[in-house]
Amino acid sequence: LSDCLACDSCMTSEEGARVFQQNQKELFRVLNLNKKCDTSKHKVLAVSICPQSLPYFAAKFNLSVNDAAKRLCGFLKSLGVHYVFDTTIAADFSILESQREFVQRYQRRNQEEHALPMFASACPG
Repeated sequence: LSDCLACDSCMTSEEGARVFQQNQKELFRVLNLNKKCDTSKHKVLAVSICPQSLPYFAAKFNLSVNDAAKRLCGFLKSLGVHYVFDTTIAADFSILESQREFVQRYQRRNQEEHALPMFASACPG
């Protein structure tokens, strides 16, 4: 989040409230609660790792991107996180969908006044 431009363009107020709840303090609060209670009462913790963050960790710790992913996953699981997901496939699907939409719009550019331009974005953070 330190690279986020805080433009608020990527989320609604409801999503903003959810992101606000997902912070380091809340994560450690739940991890500590899970350590103190019976496993049947544990809150399941899932972490998603975006593809942009892995090269940062790799460079910071002088690792390959694959080693950085493995170590980050291992670290999070050692803290008590139940699931760690790599969102690279979701980013790939997003690119493919944008490509498909652009081709459709380009093919309709002479029939529809507003087919182009097509605007797309991804959070630079």
